[in-house]
Amino acid sequence: MHTTTTQRLRALLLPCLALLASIGCATSPDPTSDAAPAPGAKRVAIVLTNHAQLGDTGKPTGFYLSEATHPYEVFHKAGYEIDFLSPKGGEAPMDGVDRNDPINAAFLDDEALLARTKSTTPIAKAMSVPYDAVFFAGGHGTMWDFPNDAGVQDLIRTVYERGGVVAAVCHGPAALVNARLSSGMYLVAGKEVSAFTDEEEIAVDLETVVPFALESKLRARGARFVEAPNFEKKVAVSERLVTGQNPASATGVAEAVVALLEGGR
Repeated sequence: MHTTTTQRLRALLLPCLALLASIGCATSPDPTSDAAPAPGAKRVAIVLTNHAQLGDTGKPTGFYLSEATHPYEVFHKAGYEIDFLSPKGGEAPMDGVDRNDPINAAFLDDEALLARTKSTTPIAKAMSVPYDAVFFAGGHGTMWDFPNDAGVQDLIRTVYERGGVVAAVCHGPAALVNARLSSGMYLVAGKEVSAFTDEEEIAVDLETVVPFALESKLRARGARFVEAPNFEKKVAVSERLVTGQNPASATGVAEAVVALLEGGR
């Protein structure tokens, strides 16, 4: 009699235990996933170019994928809230697509994330957001629309003068060539700055295609330009301005931004 009762109880309990286990599995967080930004998390803007044509070559250009995806990965893992902006808003054309890069591949396979690069927020509509940092991704497209865009200049000045961090990598520092503080001084004046070098531009045979030589222009604005050998990593941190030379520097620039933000400036 006792054995029969025990067997019946087991028969009744086992399905319930199985159900509870399945619910637990369904609701447990994936240990490989990053948590959503916590309330009060720092907020970062990644700014992408809208420019899609490589001068008069008839070839496409845009933002260089890894110069957005690698910094995004760093900021996301830091728990930051991240917005994608561009001068005009809408689609940001993509260049340098390399699926052999696992971070690129994961970004491209995330439909919701990829869609955010196709529906970026116009800078003008984000000016009231109190960003802790703004990061200008590179790509040759930036050489045409970043330097003279009023929204780009306003965003840089606003974030920097509010105590935030301004960062850019590769051709992203095109955003800095005309950026002035309220004093009228160029932001880069007297600061260590790195960017895609004139020699690197020659090495990729685009020195006659781009509208100006980025390194030379930054030097003319008073920047103390620093560089590594062609296509090697170089990150420059000068006060709250962080810049990097090329795609190899993208992760390092983002990590330096995080270090500044977490250092209790």
